[in-house]
Amino acid sequence: MSWSTDDIPDLSGKRAVITGVTGGLGLHTAIGLARRGADLVVTARDARKADTAVARIRQDAPGSSVDVVSLDLASLADVRRAVDEVSTTYDRIDILVNNAGIMAVPRREETVDGFELQIGTNHLGHFAWTAGLWPLLRTGPSRIVQVSSNAHTIVGSVDLTSLSPEGSAATYHRWQSYGQSKLANLLFALELDRRVKAAGLDVVSVGAHPGYAATNITKTGPTGGGLSLPGIGMHQVSRILGQPASRGAMPLLMAATDPSLSGGEYVGPSGFKGMRGRPKVVGMTRVARDEELAQDLWTASEAALGRSFDV
Repeated sequence: MSWSTDDIPDLSGKRAVITGVTGGLGLHTAIGLARRGADLVVTARDARKADTAVARIRQDAPGSSVDVVSLDLASLADVRRAVDEVSTTYDRIDILVNNAGIMAVPRREETVDGFELQIGTNHLGHFAWTAGLWPLLRTGPSRIVQVSSNAHTIVGSVDLTSLSPEGSAATYHRWQSYGQSKLANLLFALELDRRVKAAGLDVVSVGAHPGYAATNITKTGPTGGGLSLPGIGMHQVSRILGQPASRGAMPLLMAATDPSLSGGEYVGPSGFKGMRGRPKVVGMTRVARDEELAQDLWTASEAALGRSFDV
């Protein structure tokens, strides 16, 4: 029997934290959780867009509790500030969905801290965010979802020098960089699962991907933010071949709530090549299951932060 949003259990009294809710997957994930009673803490970089997203959530889930925290994952200082805000306001987190991200930035750019922008935002920002929130997560029971992508299949490794102060000497290729950042998300999810199980903690760490979903990132990602003919064209193709953001969010919702998941699973669409369809537990590449690479990524990420993430 296929999973649907009707299978989401009652989440009354549960607190869900979701990054990147100003559109697309994050917005529809927030709506899905709010409809089942979860209290939301959502993050955004743009206050105006955040207000619009909150109004939409409350429209689709009347009576829902939604708090907004400003967060720029491309700045480790801002991640620390946001972590402090959440940690002083709330006593626990039941569900953490690390969804925010950027895609295929056309030219090499850097985060505030000097890391290549895609790996620095999509992976390192979320690694720092999760590490900072760990005291609110580790007591459990809690669920942590890292949002990856089918793009993790287009790369054979992660260039760990991109997380070093010197940076990578390799020529920048937008899709390779994006694929590596999404592979890093999945490696992080599985390594976190291994560590929480070894520590005997009541924490479930899983990965999810939306398939080929038509979201804001498909429209603005190829230009690094603004609209362009390539971005609009890609978005139109996504609308034809893919599925709407509301359907793309279903694997994220399943990953965040399905009680049958015990950790280490990867949830995605069940249709052809994982592009669309009802969500289910899906496979991943061999390199995504590479425990040595995952451990090395964890070590490199800790070094980039200048602090340990001790599970």
